[in-house]
Amino acid sequence: MAEYAEVPDDVLDRLSAVCAELPGVVEERAWRGTRWRVGRRAFAHVLEIEDGRPPSYAEATGLAAGSVLTFRAAGPELAALSHAPHPFFKPKWSANVVGLVLDADTDWDEVAELLVESYRVSAPKRLKALLERT
Repeated sequence: MAEYAEVPDDVLDRLSAVCAELPGVVEERAWRGTRWRVGRRAFAHVLEIEDGRPPSYAEATGLAAGSVLTFRAAGPELAALSHAPHPFFKPKWSANVVGLVLDADTDWDEVAELLVESYRVSAPKRLKALLERT
């Protein structure tokens, strides 16, 4: 089994704290990094690019190394983020997935908002309703 670089603990802790507050979320190891699911749908995934791998992420970001978060978006937000400059990127593998490079300049309040919106895009109606009540 290949050894992959791990996402820094402080990055993972920040993301986990936001996602843990959302109804019905499961955090799990992904093929690389960590992902968060609601029902059967992943709504966020964080991983570390190292030495240009995985190549699809390195190509999408233009980075050889660094932490990246992918999440779902819809409507005007998807359109805006799909064309936004760095630190955002638009991967080719899914129509409604957008990415964000996580670095020293990351606005963690914005990340929290993006995660909640990604959850709303992905969650079943009954879980979204629980979120609206809190």
